[in-house]
Amino acid sequence: MFQNVDPKTLNLNPFAAIGDQWMLITAGTKERCNTMTASWGGLGVLWGAPMATAYIRPQRYTKQFVDENEYFTLSFFSEEYRPQLSLCGTKSGRDMDKVKECGFTVAEGAGGAPYFEQAELVLVCRKRMAMPMDADAMPANVKDKWYKGDYHTMYWGEIVEALQKV
Repeated sequence: MFQNVDPKTLNLNPFAAIGDQWMLITAGTKERCNTMTASWGGLGVLWGAPMATAYIRPQRYTKQFVDENEYFTLSFFSEEYRPQLSLCGTKSGRDMDKVKECGFTVAEGAGGAPYFEQAELVLVCRKRMAMPMDADAMPANVKDKWYKGDYHTMYWGEIVEALQKV
């Protein structure tokens, strides 16, 4: 069971939660969605609102779901779900039903955004802006280390609902 909480009350270290524990970016509908694991992103305030950033490469299947929908979710899980998060980061929804394979139960948040009942925390985000990364503005060592021409699109999502497991 989830409780709707004010994002300002979350006891969350985004560096550990995103960078070390990972999150799932999910978009679509309860009936048809796709998800992917991410270890890049951020949480903060922009335009006077709680905001999340997510970064998606062009070849990721989830990108089309985020592009086609107004809402997406960021879901955070306990360590016991590491194998499922690993699968969602290495397999494509084009080739398999990752939700079914992971045994996740899809629920619906604000704006019809899909999330998983197995999560500990879900941030429902309303897409406010998307912008491809500018390769010319990147330091050469970053480009060389992290890219082969497949630059991420940056998504800003206003956190319209924070759901915490009780």
